[in-house]
Amino acid sequence: MKFSKKMLWIMFLCFVGLGVSIKLSFIYYHANYDSYALPSFCSINEFVDCDAVAKTTYSQFLGIPLSYWGIFLYLIFLFLTIVDKFKNIRIFRFLEVFKNPISYISVLGILSFLSSMILATISLFVIKKLCILCVVTYFIDLIIALIASECNFKNIIHNFKTTLFDFIEGVKRYTKTFFVLLILSASFLAYSGITLNFVPKVKAVTSIKKFGKIKYNPYRIHGNTLGNPHGDVTIEIYSDFVCPLCYINNIMLHKAVQEFSNIKVIHYNFPFDKECNKYIDINMHPNACFMSKGAIAARKQGDYWGMSTLLYENKPVDMESLLKLVKKLELNETEFLKDFNSKSTYGEMANEIAHASLDEDINATPTMIINGEKVVGIKPYYKLKEILKEHGAK
Repeated sequence: MKFSKKMLWIMFLCFVGLGVSIKLSFIYYHANYDSYALPSFCSINEFVDCDAVAKTTYSQFLGIPLSYWGIFLYLIFLFLTIVDKFKNIRIFRFLEVFKNPISYISVLGILSFLSSMILATISLFVIKKLCILCVVTYFIDLIIALIASECNFKNIIHNFKTTLFDFIEGVKRYTKTFFVLLILSASFLAYSGITLNFVPKVKAVTSIKKFGKIKYNPYRIHGNTLGNPHGDVTIEIYSDFVCPLCYINNIMLHKAVQEFSNIKVIHYNFPFDKECNKYIDINMHPNACFMSKGAIAARKQGDYWGMSTLLYENKPVDMESLLKLVKKLELNETEFLKDFNSKSTYGEMANEIAHASLDEDINATPTMIINGEKVVGIKPYYKLKEILKEHGAK
């Protein structure tokens, strides 16, 4: 089985690209699923960091990691380099539709390189980090394309025309087979792109971002009780009103109490604001104490959760903007101001903060304690539902 020098060079580059893509797949796995994995060799500094790129949602396309797409691409290249050797074998007679494999390699290489340039742009200007192994594959694709077309622009045009005509002829000849493969491929990609089951971390981030885009909590309630007051699944939520992830978690909890009948939610204020929280080292969320007092003052008039939602959505920074929310909730402004400035309100807030820090060892928001199980940080909604069901939510 003899190969031309051109094909041998292309085969060599394909094997290199395949090896790099497999390595990128390992990096993707360790970066996303192995919390104990050490940084890869190509995580050199803050800018050149393959691991950081692999952790972003841009490291997949249609629910499949880009490194897997790379493996698939180089396997196709390798297939095209040897397809001529199998055409004369009876059981592979259908491969005769691949009349000009070198043209297909040229076209596929150029299209791959152009796609790589889009990825490079995203990497440099959106992610602002560089994956050097990815860059290696970009150049491999370009070199394969140049070798296949002999660095001749006329050959490139000819290869595109040849590929198009051969494709049309092949579809005409094997129409049923083509459409069956097309439907199967489209169905698989639709499934992977919609469910994101093959990239669970991207699925989790996408789920959380979906709630983060909501500007108005559609599940809001009024009153001091969220959920079933007699529910046997208790969620103790520790959060502050400046925390952006707490905002998302608040919407999720409101949605959960509508979907499950035996959940009750108890909220504890834990503002990351040194004005009232002496248990923290960093003043991460200035003005959080101010808003916590506003929520507690509203609780004294029976609308803690109504005020909480408005605080998350509006984040008032002064009394004037806070009183607009009081008016919107139709609370008594005089009573609200009296309660807001009372020692009782400050005492309730201080007790909640002390309970969170001293009794429950809370040091991050949002943190939930679900029937005794501590859940630190935000979880995607589907994961939150799983945890609730494990504790008996119905």
